[in-house]
This record gives sequence, C-alpha cells and structure tokens, in this order.
Amino acid sequence: MDIERLRREFPARRIDYYPAVDSTMRAAVGLEPGSVVLADRQTAGQGRHGRSWHSEPRSGIYCSIVLKPAPALTLALGLATADAIKRATGLACDLRWPNDVMLAGKKVAGILVRNAIAGIGINVNHTSFPAELASEATSLRLHTGAPVSSTGILLHLLPAIDAFVELDQDTILRLFTRASTYAAGRRVTVAQPDGIIEGTTAGLDPAGFLIVRKDDGTDTLILAGGVRAAGS
Repeated sequence: MDIERLRREFPARRIDYYPAVDSTMRAAVGLEPGSVVLADRQTAGQGRHGRSWHSEPRSGIYCSIVLKPAPALTLALGLATADAIKRATGLACDLRWPNDVMLAGKKVAGILVRNAIAGIGINVNHTSFPAELASEATSLRLHTGAPVSSTGILLHLLPAIDAFVELDQDTILRLFTRASTYAAGRRVTVAQPDGIIEGTTAGLDPAGFLIVRKDDGTDTLILAGGVRAAGS
C-alpha cells in the first residue's frame, strides 16, 4: 500500500497508517471528519454483532473513515465500496443488505458503522481463507487471477465515499435497491432474536430497513443483519 501516494492525492485528509493495530475503528476515535486510518494488519478487527474480521497481514484493505452523521450511511458505503471495486478491477459486486459486498455469492467486503466512524474491510489479495470462512468469503484476487493494487482501490474508494454519503436518503435507497439482488424478490432466511424466519425480500421501507414477506403473506421488518440467501 503506497501511503505517501494516498497522502499526495488527498492532501486535505489526515491519513494515519499502522503496520499493525488492534482495530482501525478504535484508532479513529476522536479524529476529525474526513480522517482515514489504514493498517496492514488488525489484531482485533470488528464485524457486526461482535464478530471478528479476518485480517490477513498485507492482504486486504483495513480502513476506517471518520464521517459526519448522515442518513443511510451503511447503505451508502456499500454502494461506494462496490463502485470503487468496479472502477479499479472491472468486477461487478452485489450488495447483501445491509453491509456486505458480494462476489459470486461470497463476501468480499464488509462495512461497520459506529458513531459515524465507518470501518471497511476488503479482501483484496487473499489466496485462501480459514476453513470456517472458505465457503462464505472470497477475495478480488481470486476473481481477477492476479494481484490487485490496494492503493488503486483506495484512490477510487475515498472519492466514492464522499460522493455517495452526500446523496439524500431516497436516492441512496433507490440506488441500493437497484444494485442489490437481495433487496427485492430474493428468497432469504434471517436470524432474528426469536428464531429464523424465511421469506422473500420485498424492498426497503422509507428508513432503509429490509422488508421480508413470509409465506403466509405477512411482512416482517428486518432491523439488523443476519440475512442469507435461502439454501446457502
């Protein structure tokens, strides 16, 4: 990762770099909006619901960006991440509500937003994954067949984030629905506090939450993640 090039390209941003850090999100706490924290390795990378993020050294993008509060931030960041990947590699990603970026049905990037700090992890040059992740995770390199420049992705990602987070909420929801095969018409299972529900996605409500229509015709509003394609 060429940190000095990133700093030259984005002179107005504070860009902090760590060879290793527990979590870029923790390192970003207290920094001014626009600041970016990057690491080659995370020892305690964070995912949703307290899960850890697999952070293979020097293989991925482990990044946190301090943002101003804005509507539908997680959905906007998914759009920005998919846009940057497409521009840098030509690979077209799917978006699994609310925070997963997918390639060929496997997760290639994830997003976590807490207190307007956006943690973004992208699997860039991983050639393999631990056994417990192999059926669910993939990397850009596994799809391009060649090493991918993390710097090249970040050169597209930072401007894409700036652009998408400035959009109004209705536009973000419309773009997300268009970009995601999970938003409507997808048979899914969803882990909920009182058990697993199964149904077909029926779009997003005005606040950006996912609607799942069960087989009895009733709709359930999904407020958090745990959405999986049925049968996967």
